[in-house]
Amino acid sequence: MSPQVAVVSGESAAGSVPQVDPDEVIRAVDLCKVYDLGGEEVRAIDRVSLKIRRGEFVAIMGPSGSGKSTLMNVIGCLDVPTSGQYFLRGEEVSRLNEDELAQIRNREIGFVFQTFHLLPRQTALRNVELPLVYSGMRTAERRKRALDVLRMVGLEKRAGHRPNELSGGERQRVAIARALVNEPSLLLADEPTGNLDSKTGKEILDLVDRLHQGGHTIILVTHDPEVARRAARILRVRDGCVESDTASG
Repeated sequence: MSPQVAVVSGESAAGSVPQVDPDEVIRAVDLCKVYDLGGEEVRAIDRVSLKIRRGEFVAIMGPSGSGKSTLMNVIGCLDVPTSGQYFLRGEEVSRLNEDELAQIRNREIGFVFQTFHLLPRQTALRNVELPLVYSGMRTAERRKRALDVLRMVGLEKRAGHRPNELSGGERQRVAIARALVNEPSLLLADEPTGNLDSKTGKEILDLVDRLHQGGHTIILVTHDPEVARRAARILRVRDGCVESDTASG
């Protein structure tokens, strides 16, 4: 798979819609995110343009305060840009309202966080089922789908356990299963091994590798060069800009 995707330049005038390749999961054009901090303008993202194609595995790296987390939030439809355009599978999502963004997140994006974000009183199965509850799937169908995904990450036999009965690695596998249960277009992983020991972290990254080999489009945010090298392509972010966009290795 080719990592050839980088910067989009001069493709659209303000308000116009660029032609989006149907094989692109992500197209960003001149994205900016500006915050007003006590009267001072801070550009967390500064005219970022990029493309990510279906099936790519991309790592986003950068020091603290570089803008990588803000960029991930915009890509994940958790935030909207101040200006610029963002297309997810050809749909311009940068102008959607909060309810519409919530629907896009549930349908198109699977999230994996450093701290798992599992509901402590619910079983692994119930945690994985939740996105399907929000999408209105019937009980029997969603139960089967959740069990299928738990089986895929090697946790079918732990389906009835609550998070406090699982190891850190098992909890992250539950989180990954939950992220995949709606068959999203994009898997976003934010420091997914940050709270794990090195052996367990390697097991989680091996699982992410297998998901990529299975055709999933993955964006992984990390500060760790060893983790980033698992990806085929690395975006380095500094001062709100994409400083480099290179093939890994």
